[in-house]
Amino acid sequence: MYHDHPVRSVQDLIGFSGLISHAIRHPLDFHYSVGPTLSELSGGLLSSSFEPERDLPGLSGKVIFVTGGNTGLGKETVLQLARHRPERIYLAARTAIKATNAIASIQEALPCRADIRHIPLDLASFASIRAAAKQFQAECERLDILILNAGVMGHPPSLTEEGYEIHLGTNHIGHFLLTKLLLPTLRETVSRSESPDVRVITLSSLAANTAPSYDSITSTPALLSLGWASRYGASKAANVLFAAELARRHPEILSVSVHPGAVVTDLYQQTKKAGLFYEAGVGLMMKFFRSIRTGALTQIWAAAAPREQLINGGYYVPIAVKGVSRYENDVKTARALWEWTEREIAKHY
Repeated sequence: MYHDHPVRSVQDLIGFSGLISHAIRHPLDFHYSVGPTLSELSGGLLSSSFEPERDLPGLSGKVIFVTGGNTGLGKETVLQLARHRPERIYLAARTAIKATNAIASIQEALPCRADIRHIPLDLASFASIRAAAKQFQAECERLDILILNAGVMGHPPSLTEEGYEIHLGTNHIGHFLLTKLLLPTLRETVSRSESPDVRVITLSSLAANTAPSYDSITSTPALLSLGWASRYGASKAANVLFAAELARRHPEILSVSVHPGAVVTDLYQQTKKAGLFYEAGVGLMMKFFRSIRTGALTQIWAAAAPREQLINGGYYVPIAVKGVSRYENDVKTARALWEWTEREIAKHY
């Protein structure tokens, strides 16, 4: 079992003060972010404010790419979007057998067979990301919806293939590179459409409030000295900054970030290995987490709801509610992070 260093655990507690501060300053946003929905409180007697079966338009002709689509929120997202008959869905995941099993499970739940294809993708490897983008572009000339869903959390201090802290490298830098490589296809899809509606949906988290300073976010040694919660928070802050900056640089593409809420997924299993403090805390909290189906609703809504319901560059919390994030409108930091990420990627070409 991985036990986080005591100093790092203390640093995480300090980081959590940012979360507490956010809860005090924005209690309603905090409630939406972690509290139960009316549907959950009523035991399902009341329907959610958004229901994919009821509220999503048809997706005919659209091509969708979902990272981490083999499990949890990603798998539920693929399932619900597939019900609305898109032209094709690409399910990107590291392990072929898990992806194949997920696709088979999704197909069984659908009234008719959908075109769902696996693309191998390891976001901790630039070579894998480039190969995934190359495979996609060899098979498809359009991309309407890119959902950056995959992520890691609770990992011990470790590095990606290119030497970046594992949370930032996977959750932010890996997705940044993937988007950069797919951007020509996204923009081409816009230019070829009479009524363009191309979207990039980035999964963030309320945990962005535990992020350290910008200087620490962009320093691998500094990140490695912190506990996992601060390192994870750094990657989630980067996700909000990235989504907002993408919207500013490419306003023709709808780019938003979403917090799914506290959801029971495999992502939390790694955090239970960080020691007794985390194991007890996470185990207790998971009793109050929402289901995967409910947790996926906001990203599904962002991916396919009528465009006029969303603000480009916005940050959203459950369910389909405009959230509050100090990073959403931090133009200076977003620009700096974008340019830093571009420089880092350029080092490996």
